[in-house]
Amino acid sequence: METLARGMTYVDLDFLGRPRVIATAVIQSARGVVLIDPGPSTCLATLQSALNAQGIRWGDVTMILLTHIHLDHAGACGSIVNKNPAVTVYVHERGAPHMVDPSKLLVSAGRLYGDDMERLWGEFVPVPAENVHRLSGGEHLAVADRELEVAYTPGHASHHVAYFDRSSGVAFVGDTAGVRTGPELFVLPPTPPPDIRIEEWSDSISLIRNWRASTLFATHFGPHGDVDAHLDALVEHLSALSEMGRRSLERGDLRDDDARQNAFVEEIRLYLQRHVPPAEVAHYDSAAPLSQCWLGLARYWRKKGVGV
Repeated sequence: METLARGMTYVDLDFLGRPRVIATAVIQSARGVVLIDPGPSTCLATLQSALNAQGIRWGDVTMILLTHIHLDHAGACGSIVNKNPAVTVYVHERGAPHMVDPSKLLVSAGRLYGDDMERLWGEFVPVPAENVHRLSGGEHLAVADRELEVAYTPGHASHHVAYFDRSSGVAFVGDTAGVRTGPELFVLPPTPPPDIRIEEWSDSISLIRNWRASTLFATHFGPHGDVDAHLDALVEHLSALSEMGRRSLERGDLRDDDARQNAFVEEIRLYLQRHVPPAEVAHYDSAAPLSQCWLGLARYWRKKGVGV
């Protein structure tokens, strides 16, 4: 575990043996332990080992806060609740039904991942309805020995929220503040289907900026203290990726979606290589698969009549 602030640490879940891809934040006090984005079930043993090393058992966990319900953030929730039925899971109201009955979520994810579902994410156990607390944004939550503000932050997902602790200045921003796997100032916007909304995302970035946080904690990956520069980079690269996606749909020399997707992935790989060391490109592709970034942007632009 790495220290984030007083009473706050985070765990590198070592996703598929790769560091700096998925992080779980841990808030603890005498009142109990809170997890933010516990990750997929394939990383549950890593999370448990890290907690145990700090003397934390599943019975000490009182709350799980989800930024959103994608499998890399929320997949382990039901398994943790099975181990401790006293845990309350906090999630946006749009995502809550899918935590109780994940069948539609799993069908949607299966279209993206196919036969890789089990290897990547493992089991997604439903969360009993009585363990789910629905959020809409605007709430103030008593979390361990502090208060967290909740904001609705769509753009990446329609069920996305972020949490802000004014006492430490740390904002837990999930995927709304993008993917940044190392110290280089490059922030990749993850744009998988089906909920990408560029305009809403821009509004959510402004909301996070207005918090004036001292640290952004991204699930992919970890804390970043250069908040304004980080958000500026996200805005720049969100615009650039959006335009790449649009251009791929408008190219008359590409016969089908496979060719359009391949052209986009080639272009974004070159774009990444101009901004980060070559070894980091694979980290970004693990945290936000580039082929899925095209799928989300293509869906977004086609809804606007581009390439239809």
